[in-house]
Amino acid sequence: MATAEGQNTLDAPAAWRLILASSSPRRRELLASSGRRFEVVPPSIPEPVRDWALLSPTETAEALAYFKARSVRQAHPRAWVLGADTVVACEGRILGKASGADEAEAMLRKLSGTRHAVITGVALLGPPSRRLIASDTTHVTMRRMSDQEVRQYIESGEWKDKAGAYAIQETADRFVEVVEGSFTNVVGLPMELVERMLATLDAQPPAEREV
Repeated sequence: MATAEGQNTLDAPAAWRLILASSSPRRRELLASSGRRFEVVPPSIPEPVRDWALLSPTETAEALAYFKARSVRQAHPRAWVLGADTVVACEGRILGKASGADEAEAMLRKLSGTRHAVITGVALLGPPSRRLIASDTTHVTMRRMSDQEVRQYIESGEWKDKAGAYAIQETADRFVEVVEGSFTNVVGLPMELVERMLATLDAQPPAEREV
């Protein structure tokens, strides 16, 4: 278990502790930028088999965020656990993380020249029966990529472990023309939404907080 401490990190309220249920360095960096103290515990569930037929993109992202947070909270019942999951939705198809270079290339070619949705589900689980589940959606317009650009991006390996096989916070920003909504949502954790959710903990009377 790791404790994240940024240079300007502030102590969280003494009556509760926060755990980030994620192995993503991007989510850890974003949450650390809020100035909160938290611990990092990767979820113990594997990446799910992608059969999204019964769920909408928003429902998929929120469900995966919930299951990630729940898997960690089972081992840490006296903490608040924050889980998140990001998917990309394009022309009725949900794109998660590519399983290999061929799938990543297919995803990029599908996204090239489109306006698509990036959706991050966020789950905050606390005491029994206490949970907040929400999501944020950002629309991204990507210019058309040339065959050479697609091949070079795949060769760079930057697509690995990224929803939709691209990372806007790295070199893929050169392919993006318009971002409508939260930029941090596209990176992997919509901080505006997360701050509103965490604010509900700050506002709790001491008797209702976990110790």
